[in-house]
Amino acid sequence: MKNLEATRSGILISVAFPTTFRAHEFETATRGLAARGQLVVKDVVTIVASPDGRVRVHETIDPTPQRAAVTGALWGSLIGLFAVGPIGWIAGALIGAGVAALAAQVVDVGITDRWVGWFKQVARPDTTTLALLVDDLNSEAFVAEAARFPGARVVSTSLDQATNARLRAVFGEAAPTAPDAPSAVDTAPHLDTGRS
Repeated sequence: MKNLEATRSGILISVAFPTTFRAHEFETATRGLAARGQLVVKDVVTIVASPDGRVRVHETIDPTPQRAAVTGALWGSLIGLFAVGPIGWIAGALIGAGVAALAAQVVDVGITDRWVGWFKQVARPDTTTLALLVDDLNSEAFVAEAARFPGARVVSTSLDQATNARLRAVFGEAAPTAPDAPSAVDTAPHLDTGRS
């Protein structure tokens, strides 16, 4: 297994669903657990693989260069306007947009880009994978909530073996590992959760 940094401390749980709607229901259920104090959601990444194999990714906390550029341009133009005047407004907007867009490409918070890339590689066509980075997990409550989603499939977790086995069982997975898991596990980034 490769030794790549996977998370910014926490528990990584990724589950594949046959529909995007079902994945969003699972995310909503997870956020409900968070509202009841059963876990803390640190990041959520949704990986949607279309029937033709194209993959789209939606990250909840990593800034996109476009969004960062707009915000940077706004702040840069305001600072430039107050500091220098009309010319400072234009220069501040250009500099702010450029710096913010560059920073967004460098910043990697939550689930790392290496993990997101791995999820994209192993995504099966016509499925949606939900990757959750959580902390302070009540595993009993999580598994009980997950039981409402039969037919889901565990892609990868950093849960302990017993909780992982219970999670797979409530999803109805016949074996402790998915049929293609040995090759996927061998190529997955190493989970460095900072826990003993």
